[in-house]
Amino acid sequence: MNTSRSGLPDYDHLPRRAGLPASWDVWDEADGPLFGCLNLLTPERIVDAARLVREGRVFALNWSMGLPDPPLFGRQPFRHEVTGGSTGTSHDDVLHAWNTQSSSQWDGFRHIRNHAALTDDSLPGTGHFGGVDDDDHGIDHWAKRGIAGRAVLADLGRWRASIGRPIDCSDADPIEPSEILECLAAQGTELREGDVLLLRFGWIEWYERQSSDARARIAETSSLRTPGLRSGEELARTMWNLHIAAVGCDNPAVEVWPPGSATTPEHEAEVRADRTRLHEIFTHTLLLPMLGIPLGEMWNLDALAEHCARVGRYECFFVSAPLNLPQGVASPPNALAIV
Repeated sequence: MNTSRSGLPDYDHLPRRAGLPASWDVWDEADGPLFGCLNLLTPERIVDAARLVREGRVFALNWSMGLPDPPLFGRQPFRHEVTGGSTGTSHDDVLHAWNTQSSSQWDGFRHIRNHAALTDDSLPGTGHFGGVDDDDHGIDHWAKRGIAGRAVLADLGRWRASIGRPIDCSDADPIEPSEILECLAAQGTELREGDVLLLRFGWIEWYERQSSDARARIAETSSLRTPGLRSGEELARTMWNLHIAAVGCDNPAVEVWPPGSATTPEHEAEVRADRTRLHEIFTHTLLLPMLGIPLGEMWNLDALAEHCARVGRYECFFVSAPLNLPQGVASPPNALAIV
């Protein structure tokens, strides 16, 4: 059996839950199921990561809360109210109908369930990571712990352009999971166990160039098509075997969108008829609830990528402070890359 330096099994040797590889029981910590792969952010790794700071430059990775505009996936725009008149002593902010996933976000472990785990009578019935009850899996656990460690950027957009195969940000352009490793190798970048992996496709840079009419069309769920990693079990295998703590991307779904766009119509129809196979076209249902890999979406990585390309160094000290929202499903990352 292949194992990591921390003794984690590789994907094909993970314990099985509902017939699927799952990391529910691999953590030594009693509260391990609350944190999944964030357990890999050990104090020793945080100390090592802090030594990466050489220039004292800080790159904020949150996109504007007002983008994308209109929001994607049928989410409603929020309204920002500033209280207090022009002659008042103070102002307050009030956000009406704000969705924590309308812009840069962490997908927490309440966000996605696995239907195979949900329907297996031998398992806890939540279908969430670790079998933790739905109401107990809030983003507040991550907030109280904090997220810090070494991050590595794989600039897939810049690398693909350099080899004459630019990513098409206007379409469901699937990127093979193996291309992550090819990109890192081309950059001369070493990915280590417990790293936060940052993946830049170039989608945000592309989106910001679009007209208001184009953005309105993009916001129609039936029209939304974005590049991303090719869905399927090979994506889950690759991500787990990297033994990363989390992944943050600059596209809307980490994976190619819409689900099923990178497979045949026949395969998509089979999967949609059996929701326990949904991971074959939407691997969120393995990555989050079975493997415990936090997923970050719509992070603004462009300024960091420009810096990394200029200096030839793609590692940084990474910190993230999610909202301390009890029972929260998701949160803006409030993420910083410090070099």
